[in-house]
Amino acid sequence: MIKEYKTVLAEYVAEYIEKKSKFIATLRPVYTQEEATAFIEEMRAKYWDATHNVYAYILSEQNVKRYSDDGEPSGTSGVPSLNVLEGEGLLNVAVVITRYFGGTLLGTGGLVRAYSESVKRAICQAAVVTRCLCDKIVLSCDYNIWGKVMNLLISDDVPVGEVIYADRVCAEVFEKVDNSDKLINKIIEKTDALCACEKTETVYVNVGSDGKLIK
Repeated sequence: MIKEYKTVLAEYVAEYIEKKSKFIATLRPVYTQEEATAFIEEMRAKYWDATHNVYAYILSEQNVKRYSDDGEPSGTSGVPSLNVLEGEGLLNVAVVITRYFGGTLLGTGGLVRAYSESVKRAICQAAVVTRCLCDKIVLSCDYNIWGKVMNLLISDDVPVGEVIYADRVCAEVFEKVDNSDKLINKIIEKTDALCACEKTETVYVNVGSDGKLIK
């Protein structure tokens, strides 16, 4: 499994007009070929009256890359769209660019620029996140210890998930798989073993540019 990669947080749509041709780029995170195919079919159904529905997607699973010009001249739309996704370093993402022909031919170079620009605009609107492969660690401690633990988590930029305040404080934190043992040892050392730490599962976590967990 890839330990870290960039993708988009949700679906984003951007429009671009070139010589009266309207381009609508819809960008969405996908994680399997089935999801990618379903997304493409959804866009084709939504924009059934469009001249073209060009697509491109990249999956981390087996490094799958797919694209289609959907009737546009070969190499003028699908490949440029894929190139933009690759250039931004995105994985597990798909884009469908819908075109309504405006009556004026754009030429090969014009099509490449128009499709590329459409995808770039969608990415500019998107919240790009880093998905990190992390160990989920459950912490449990008394209230008088929690402040010390929280200060440690903040200083190390450790994403914190759910926190439950009951008889003791119980919190879910996430740390990259390569660093999780180091974090646990540090918490145990700094609290004189008064904070219990247990790794429960390994999951992908969305982390924003500020290093904080995005729920």
